[in-house]
Amino acid sequence: MAIFKIQHITKYQYDAPIRESGNQIKVFPYHNEEQEILNHELTITGDPAVNKFTDYWGNTTGFFTVLYLEKELVIDSRLIIRVKPKTPAADLISTKEDWGVIRSERVKSMKLLDFSHVHRVDGHEEIAEYLFSIQPYEKSPLEVLFALSHFIFEQFQYVKGITTIETTVSQVWEQKKGVCQDFAHVLLYMLRYAGAPARYVSGYICPNKNGMRGEGATHAWVEAWIPGAGWVGVDPTNDVFTDDNYVTLAVGRDFIDCTPVKGAFKGPANESLNVYVSVGYEDGYVFQQDNAVEIENFAPRSDKDAYIMGQ
Repeated sequence: MAIFKIQHITKYQYDAPIRESGNQIKVFPYHNEEQEILNHELTITGDPAVNKFTDYWGNTTGFFTVLYLEKELVIDSRLIIRVKPKTPAADLISTKEDWGVIRSERVKSMKLLDFSHVHRVDGHEEIAEYLFSIQPYEKSPLEVLFALSHFIFEQFQYVKGITTIETTVSQVWEQKKGVCQDFAHVLLYMLRYAGAPARYVSGYICPNKNGMRGEGATHAWVEAWIPGAGWVGVDPTNDVFTDDNYVTLAVGRDFIDCTPVKGAFKGPANESLNVYVSVGYEDGYVFQQDNAVEIENFAPRSDKDAYIMGQ
């Protein structure tokens, strides 16, 4: 088991006072048997009441409104969590007959159907051609899961700053570059096209100085539903099955379902966004990452205009 102390600060700064900032947050740890929440403290500018509920995907979701902000909005999440070891992928049993089980179970579960739906994208034919070349139905779903993850790891370059939350699967496929959320979206598309229910996962990767990409920051990976094993996680950014170094915040169909912070505000202001994450390990080492996030600002027409903001 691993215990992590994680601080996640989301800071919006404004060049003019704003009012009525309404926000949705998904910065609460996901509840499952693999994660034990030892302590979680949430501090927000203005100390607003946070109304919480569990969404359709099982994520703890909060809503709050701050009526007036002069310079900034800070959402400070401090978490102590114990993550239990997962069953090693080598110990999981999966055969090519599981594809038939998936087809049978998918018609019984609305969520599995939701996680199987594919929106056709530009470049679909090229993706389909690659899938055909690996003959997925001659392999087990588990073998296909890792084969596709390995393909993305080998063929796509990890490059920060060239994609945004608006970048499409077809754009990432064409340029073969991006970051963790881009690779997760491509893998989701490929798995779903092959017929495997798959979901997007947001959280943290905490590998403690071993050189993995995305260490200490908010991270994204994929879980596929494997008969007899349940949801099995794989990280195409690092080409590994997930283990007790991964802390889950939210799951969903894609990034939009799992966005840590999003909302809107009223006021004639431009905003900037900064995200700070630190991960403290049991040996006393602390990893810190501070990122300025590029967001689009619009020239205000009046103080009644509303602006969308998201992280």
